[in-house]
Amino acid sequence: MSVTPFRWGILGAGGIAEQFTRDVLRLEDHRVVAVGSRTQVKADAFADKFAIPNRHDSYQKLVNDPDIDAVYVATHHPMHMRDTLMALNAGKPVLCEKPFAMSYDETKKMVDTAHAKNLLLMEAMWARYLPHMIKIREVIKSGILGEIISVRADHGQWFEKDPNFRLFAPEFGGGALFDLGIYPVSFASMVLGTPSRVTARSTKAFTGVDGQTSVILEYPTGAQAILNMTNLAATPNRAVIIGSDARLEIDRTFYFPSTWRVLNYKDEVVAGSDKRYVGHGLREEAIEFARCFRAGEKESPMLPHSEILSIMGTMTEIADQIGLKFEKFAE
Repeated sequence: MSVTPFRWGILGAGGIAEQFTRDVLRLEDHRVVAVGSRTQVKADAFADKFAIPNRHDSYQKLVNDPDIDAVYVATHHPMHMRDTLMALNAGKPVLCEKPFAMSYDETKKMVDTAHAKNLLLMEAMWARYLPHMIKIREVIKSGILGEIISVRADHGQWFEKDPNFRLFAPEFGGGALFDLGIYPVSFASMVLGTPSRVTARSTKAFTGVDGQTSVILEYPTGAQAILNMTNLAATPNRAVIIGSDARLEIDRTFYFPSTWRVLNYKDEVVAGSDKRYVGHGLREEAIEFARCFRAGEKESPMLPHSEILSIMGTMTEIADQIGLKFEKFAE
């Protein structure tokens, strides 16, 4: 039986919107039918690249488009709450890019609105939906690692020191934490849940946003997560889950489709995988979103609203501890 194609509307016409669209178009049962930008020129340029029929010169027109099933919010993260609420209030389900919002309070407002409107809302934390992460969750559940003792993950990238670049610009919610740190924080949440204590230290970048931040998360079991994020240098970008009986290592880059292995206490490899994935990987979140939509689900069991709130609570606590504040957001 043929499935009616799932119809996406893309809100925003930047780099991540292009990556998402390019990867989603690998799927036979998905279509990108509309894009909205702040100008007609940008909307047309984006649409021409991907043969998108509906092009809108405002985000409001995009969310009002009757031809779309859902909206993918791909604007800068300080605008995520604004644009998600705009789409929800127009009656459209939303897949919102990571980080979901800039604080726990923003997240709560977005989730509460989705509940009130009875609409599907997911965070586009694409790493959580990748095949190797699904398998890793199965390995953890199997008990082969024993008691989880610690999680270690880093995410560091080198960028040219341009004050207008979004990772350095305060008006775009710049800094290592919200753009890069969300990956290791979300990974730790996947493995260990909500921490009972958060300790964070940071060094500022030249624009005043955080350039390097290190975090220790403590859990009721006694486990710890040790996380590092930086926009000042390239780091290994690996992750390790250390258990009492074995450890699980994920190769560079841990939040991309990647190889992994389980080693026992004798350093013998007892499980693992080869990388056979084709494409970027952003389409996996689109597949899960369409599945939830067709099943009438309002959140994904792979990353439920309760966990999104927990993660953003941790992110807010880290930001508070390192004094990361944003006085003005770009419109």
